[in-house]
Amino acid sequence: MPLITVTYASQRRSPSLKKDIAETVTALTARILRKDPKVTAVIVRQADAADWFAGGASLAEQGLASYWIDVHVSEGTNTKDEKAAYLAAVFDRMAELIGPLHHETYLHVDEVRGDAYGFGGLTQEHRYVAAKLDVPPQRGAV
Repeated sequence: MPLITVTYASQRRSPSLKKDIAETVTALTARILRKDPKVTAVIVRQADAADWFAGGASLAEQGLASYWIDVHVSEGTNTKDEKAAYLAAVFDRMAELIGPLHHETYLHVDEVRGDAYGFGGLTQEHRYVAAKLDVPPQRGAV
């Protein structure tokens, strides 16, 4: 149930680009990090390439694109190898979508504690325990 925020800057324009980015990130997150796409939320924001500076010059001046992706997942649910594969796959696919990428392009997999993270009013820890007990998770239970 990750929450993913994508901020990108690119010279490319397409009516479907934001949707394409959201679908791509969701699919890669499902395939590589094993996260259920039905409970994955993605926020996509575009920044002006003239306002994004890397290496002392704007991306517009350099003719390059970049992104900052922040992915929140429950702590301990992914291995180092999965996270490395995810970073590489996202980088390759985003280059196809938004153009040649500046080397200073970032993705952060933020592992948060299950007792401090959740959706629908329930923590991930609560959902985990309910699954182990084979009972449906309910709000209001501690």
